[in-house]
Amino acid sequence: MQTEHSSTERLSAALVRLLAIGAGAAVANSYYNQAFLGHLTTDFGLAAGIAAIVPVLTQAGNALGVLFLAPLGDRLERKSLILATIAVLVAALIGAAVSPGFVWLAAASLAVGLFATVAQQIVPLAVHLAPPMERGRILGKVTGGILIGILVARTVSGTISDLWGWPFVFWFAAAVMIAIGVALALWLPRVPPTTDLSYPRLLGSLGTLVRTYGVLRRAVAVQFLIFAAFIGFWSNLALLLAEPTYQLGGTAVGLLALVGVAGALAAPVAGGLADRRGPAMVVSIGAGLVVLAFLIFWLWQGSLIGLIVGIVVMDLAVQSSQVANQARIYALDPAARSRLNTVFMATMLAGGAVGAGIGGSAYAVWGWTGTCAFGAISAALALLLSRKS
Repeated sequence: MQTEHSSTERLSAALVRLLAIGAGAAVANSYYNQAFLGHLTTDFGLAAGIAAIVPVLTQAGNALGVLFLAPLGDRLERKSLILATIAVLVAALIGAAVSPGFVWLAAASLAVGLFATVAQQIVPLAVHLAPPMERGRILGKVTGGILIGILVARTVSGTISDLWGWPFVFWFAAAVMIAIGVALALWLPRVPPTTDLSYPRLLGSLGTLVRTYGVLRRAVAVQFLIFAAFIGFWSNLALLLAEPTYQLGGTAVGLLALVGVAGALAAPVAGGLADRRGPAMVVSIGAGLVVLAFLIFWLWQGSLIGLIVGIVVMDLAVQSSQVANQARIYALDPAARSRLNTVFMATMLAGGAVGAGIGGSAYAVWGWTGTCAFGAISAALALLLSRKS
């Protein structure tokens, strides 16, 4: 089997950028639909709460994909696994683009979420290839690419759906993933597996990891709560902006998302801080800033400036806490990084599905105040747990 030392020799700056772009482009597929929910309600004649099923199913697909596909990164040759997953993702995106009805679109959205988790095959690969003393910084760069992908996804989706309709968003996404697949096929190194466990035993070892490492249990609980708050906000923003107070469409959602790029640019800084000072402090700061962001959203209701300030704070906080928590868990067992990432990301993305569901229900009953209350409470619980780490 390949040693960590020999693998790090092939991690050039250009390859780090390619991995960051590939991870960002892949994860973007799970967030395109959040910017055009208003179009779905109109085109399919749906109530706002019914349209929210699309992002809920996409996030649920993410959780399933991370749980059942991502562990294969420890068992199979990683380049082949990544390229095969991208190929199926492209097929799912095309299926969404040609949806003849809402049920078809909902099913295709589940499949898109399932295979968009190729991003979570790329992240542990980057950590595996990284020099030991630079893992936090490189992890920050790759996960920074993921956050940029999430934010740019809403900008691109909002603009395309407003100009040409939501099906063209999926056609665009399929073309991007084909280009990414070609680039990875050309430049991604082959990385032998780190275990020969059978697939059932591979999945069974996930529970063993959870039972063995208390740090892992705390990290996933904190990130579940933080990501639930994060997705609760973004799943309902398009509905908020469609209200008479704003009367804005998908393009506005995308532009607001774009301001959060500042948070993504801070990810390598957060990773470097975790390398130097330890991740626990970074996690607690991140959770506290998420609480602050939702207080801003609540206190400045009806203000675009308030939304902009809150988004910058929230995206910076979510990215910092995720990088720090991942740095903690990847250090636990070098031979099980894909499985550790599986536990972490499956739990976090399940939090996203819960956040989309509860946040949507809170919005339906109590309006934007309900969404803000849910986000603040969830992040406050994360802060309390992080202080016990």
